[in-house]
Amino acid sequence: MVAWRSIVLAGSALALLAACGPKKEAPPPEEKGFAAVDTKRIETASAGAEWLTYGGTYDEQRHSSLTAINKDNVDQLGVAWTFDLATNRGVEVTPIVVDGVMYVTSAWSVVYALDAKTGAELWEHDPDVDRAVGVNACCDVVNRGVAVYDGKIYVGVIDGRLQALDAKTGDLVWETVTVDQSKPYTITGAPRVVNGKVLIGNGGAELGVRGYLTAYDAETGDKVWRFYTVPNPAKQPDGEASDAAFEKIGNVTWGDEGAWVTDGGGGTVWDSIVYDEVNDQIIFGVGNGSPWNRTFRDPSGGDNLFLSSIVAVDVNTGEYKWHFQTTPGDNWDYTATQTIILADLPLGENGASRRVAMQAPKNGFFYVLDAATGEFISGDAYGPMTWATGLDENGRPIEVAAARYGKVPVSQLPGPLGAHNWHPMAYDPDLALAYIPAQEIPQAYAEDPRFQTKATAWNTGADFAAGVPPVATPEIAKFLRSTLKGRLIAWDPVAQAPRWSVEHDNAWNGGVLSTAGGLVFQGKLNGDFVAYDAATGDKLWSQNVKSGAGAGPGTYMIDGEQYVTIATGWGSAFALVAGYAYDNSVQSTVGKVVTFKLGATGEIPDADLPLIEKTPKAASFGTEAQIAEGVVDFSRNCAVCHGALGVSSGVLPDLRWSAITADPEAWKGVVLGGHFAVNGMVSFEEYLSENDVESIRAYVLAQAQAAASESAGQ
Repeated sequence: MVAWRSIVLAGSALALLAACGPKKEAPPPEEKGFAAVDTKRIETASAGAEWLTYGGTYDEQRHSSLTAINKDNVDQLGVAWTFDLATNRGVEVTPIVVDGVMYVTSAWSVVYALDAKTGAELWEHDPDVDRAVGVNACCDVVNRGVAVYDGKIYVGVIDGRLQALDAKTGDLVWETVTVDQSKPYTITGAPRVVNGKVLIGNGGAELGVRGYLTAYDAETGDKVWRFYTVPNPAKQPDGEASDAAFEKIGNVTWGDEGAWVTDGGGGTVWDSIVYDEVNDQIIFGVGNGSPWNRTFRDPSGGDNLFLSSIVAVDVNTGEYKWHFQTTPGDNWDYTATQTIILADLPLGENGASRRVAMQAPKNGFFYVLDAATGEFISGDAYGPMTWATGLDENGRPIEVAAARYGKVPVSQLPGPLGAHNWHPMAYDPDLALAYIPAQEIPQAYAEDPRFQTKATAWNTGADFAAGVPPVATPEIAKFLRSTLKGRLIAWDPVAQAPRWSVEHDNAWNGGVLSTAGGLVFQGKLNGDFVAYDAATGDKLWSQNVKSGAGAGPGTYMIDGEQYVTIATGWGSAFALVAGYAYDNSVQSTVGKVVTFKLGATGEIPDADLPLIEKTPKAASFGTEAQIAEGVVDFSRNCAVCHGALGVSSGVLPDLRWSAITADPEAWKGVVLGGHFAVNGMVSFEEYLSENDVESIRAYVLAQAQAAASESAGQ
């Protein structure tokens, strides 16, 4: 099976593409309101005329109360306006709309304020990120959005900064560095603001960091509390809110040896952060271990709290309240950072209402927990899996023994991209249905025989070169594509069963929005933005948005008209690594905000993109042994950005057709000399020798010649 991740990241960024089309004239600032938002307003006004927080409301159900667009008239939706985001990299933002202003982010954490009625730009803020930090971003240089509170816009910058901006002007009010920037931390998630505190986590577990969630004062940027998700190497107090939890229950789940002692242990909080106002607590999801492979991470074989867990802490102090671990002793990158939704379900005695937390994490099980205590209520598989046979009475997975892989590759579902990834799910409280953007992406896991812990390098402990053929023909790529599946599942959390399901042509489809108009909106990998009947799954409307449509849609109302909006863009983890999985229906186009309303007749501009000459630039060379070594080195160092099997989706350069493959000195200058570092392609001199680099070139050219031969034969 193909390598979905690699041990060392080779990032090479294309220059930002120019925005297409003229800017619309913005209204005078005094005619717009600017973000007079507090906790009470978010509690009472969001997910109606406005969309004030990432998940719509603090319960993060992504369900709008608006009904102006409904099952009877959704087929009349048309394009109201578009706005170019000036990037050809991944776009994952959910737009925030307040007082007629939309706030969105683009790649590299750039923030825009737009007139939500017309799409006119009000201001732009570029945090001026050093593009070299892109090498630390496992899954593209994406950003999922901002938080708004008390006249300020808050954004997590990919290099680890948290910034507060003036909502009216975009000017910087304050910023604080939330991470040790000498380590490979990143921020891609959206902040949350609760009771004057800004909450933000981070990413980087693949590269060896220690995860945590931090609360900052929304007015000043001062740290209020921090909760670490992994103990420090000495198992001593950190002087933080998490100390008591590790002393009581966490430390004993870790041994005293293994890579975690120097590698940080992982457990980053890179997405889901939810405020449970009923219980006055923060519930958040925790990511995978570092290394992934527990054999190397912690040979003692413990559960390794709080990896792959849902954790609740006091909103004011950050002190531990409860946890539930979805994947004890995580071995596969089965993060529990996916959408956490709070709801009231008839699960109590005699059908009484019970407040619950729900999640469909990467591992393939759907969990329902008591929100106040974390008690496991129920769970079941929402898709095919091979790593476990079910859950025991406490919700612990019943593992298949072979899933704890050794040196022999084991093909497994889910793979590290999960049965559900970052794409937000939604919940319709009227129908009591959760809508899951699910997928099947198999992976061959094997122990990495060359594993060594390295600072700032990819440290998974898994060998994803295992099983990759020396020359992967297009026919092999076509076969692998056939193993990828995607679906939208309407899941009944009480019955723990699907009520309906829609099959998609491919994996990695977009986030979900549900509305009181009886609709469910979802973007698809091929660029189709679709409205379904929320009760039946019948397709009611679609529009191709001419780019990737993975982000979470939103909706809002201005002057009596309801709008539906989605940010589009080409990139993120799947697009980078799985180029072979794509056809030609979606190109690497400039990302946009595309907004719809009833009766609109606008158009989405086509991108004027240069054609890539898909011809090898040199003859293949090298022995079978050298090319085989190139497979290993490419899979570990290059595939995560330039595509497994050497096949790029177009986000970053397809190395098979690169002119520098013909010149070994030019090739070496880029890979070892860092000649393109300004674009994100930093030097890999620390990880690769000159012989390694030449083996990679031999492999890339072998792939190019195989593809050219296949094309000529057709």
